[in-house]
Amino acid sequence: MFPELKLDADRVNTLIFGAFPGIPEEAFPRITEAEPGRVHVVLPYRQGMLRPGNLVSGPTLMGHADTTAYALVLCHVGEELMAVTSSLVMNFLRGAKPGDVHAEGRLLRLGRRNAVCDIRLWTESPDRLAAQATVTYAIP
Repeated sequence: MFPELKLDADRVNTLIFGAFPGIPEEAFPRITEAEPGRVHVVLPYRQGMLRPGNLVSGPTLMGHADTTAYALVLCHVGEELMAVTSSLVMNFLRGAKPGDVHAEGRLLRLGRRNAVCDIRLWTESPDRLAAQATVTYAIP
């Protein structure tokens, strides 16, 4: 069982958006659901996400996995903006067709010094995963 949320989705959306002022609001990922041990984050589709072959690029998926893990950690530890990625292992499972990129993040472990997160990404449906990442965040 995971602890209750310290911050809700709206508060974390505001925190992350404020921490990265160079990203236009329409291109910014949004937490759409947050509950103990879990978040759902949507990255709105834009043409610049695509790579040759008309697929969402690997760097876009990796960045979204990392942002989702960051949001998940902040929901559970509070306004600790200096939490940093210490490990990100990405598995690309199939090409991600153009569309909003959804990410389901789940806490695997939340300790005093780090958090380990499982992130699953898709554009078509959660039954057709495009990628999966295991992301560890160091908590100062």
